[in-house]
Amino acid sequence: MRPLLVVGAGPVGLAVAIAARLRGIACIVIDRREPPCDKACGEGLLPHGLKELAELGVKPPIAHPFVGIRYIDGERTAAASFPEPALGVRRIVLSETLLRRAKEVGCDVRFGVSATELRDQRDHVVLTTSDGEIEGRLLVGADGLHSKVRELAGIEVRPGPFPRYGARRHYAIRPWSDHVDVHWHDTCEAYVTPVASNCVGVAIISHGKLVSFDEALERFPALTARLAHAEIVSPLRGAGPFHQRVESRHLGHVALVGDAAGYVDALTGEGLSIGFACARALVDVVARDQPLAVYEQHYRRLTRGYYRTTRLMLALARRPALRRQAIKVLSRTPRVFAALLAMHAGYPMTRSTLLGRKSSSSISRLVGTS
Repeated sequence: MRPLLVVGAGPVGLAVAIAARLRGIACIVIDRREPPCDKACGEGLLPHGLKELAELGVKPPIAHPFVGIRYIDGERTAAASFPEPALGVRRIVLSETLLRRAKEVGCDVRFGVSATELRDQRDHVVLTTSDGEIEGRLLVGADGLHSKVRELAGIEVRPGPFPRYGARRHYAIRPWSDHVDVHWHDTCEAYVTPVASNCVGVAIISHGKLVSFDEALERFPALTARLAHAEIVSPLRGAGPFHQRVESRHLGHVALVGDAAGYVDALTGEGLSIGFACARALVDVVARDQPLAVYEQHYRRLTRGYYRTTRLMLALARRPALRRQAIKVLSRTPRVFAALLAMHAGYPMTRSTLLGRKSSSSISRLVGTS
């Protein structure tokens, strides 16, 4: 039996490989980079993402718990907690942990190897790489926002109408909040995630045009003051534009997972958690020898809430007056905010989360999203 081929040794690509090996499927992973593999990332793992990692036998050795999300807009603050704790994990730590697990279960991982050409045959795929040709039963593109696999396969992608760009840097400072803090400004947001007992990650997402990290950070005086004497402990990394409208998650013997499969924005911090769930769904389809159209159905089910919530939050980000009003409402109704977070984190509907859904629908109608 030919192996499963995965392009992209980031967290989601390695999750595909580990899940495949746990189902007895041979797997080859290639990546044009050399380890350690890092990228701009908010670095928050929501509770359902942690459960997906546990199913793979993965537990990051260095992490920091956080209980929920706190929105900070000038003097106004709204905070709520998840039903279970989440974790902040540096991207480089997560990648190294997944790589160790992948090798432990027998994955063939090859770094410094680029995909250059694709031939989709009747019952398999041939991938030409910088290290020669590889045959596989299926090619999985897990190679990010600007996927080479997606390009080689001819899967159509369109950029979104409102480009947004992100950048991330780490500071050596003891976390001061047990939440992920989201600082709002009319032109950008700053996300502060505790990732270790002595380190926080700061990610800034700007609207419409690229601005320097330091210039954007100055728009948040309280945050700037807190970080003023903290040592910078990682290089600045950027990403974007985020919004990628992908027509389909599969074509022939090619399937897409993670950011390559389509992306709206990093605003809700759900990318990794959804990527892990989709990785498991794809491997299940492969193990059952089902058509990739079944994976498309799973993808749409698993990402429906992400697309809905992210579009809602983006609509608020583009409408400062409505955003301030929404945060004001959430600050006065913490149970509603907690219900919305529980839904966002994938928990079953309860009476309280139904209240949150109604509130979310009201906000959606207010800002014109669906």
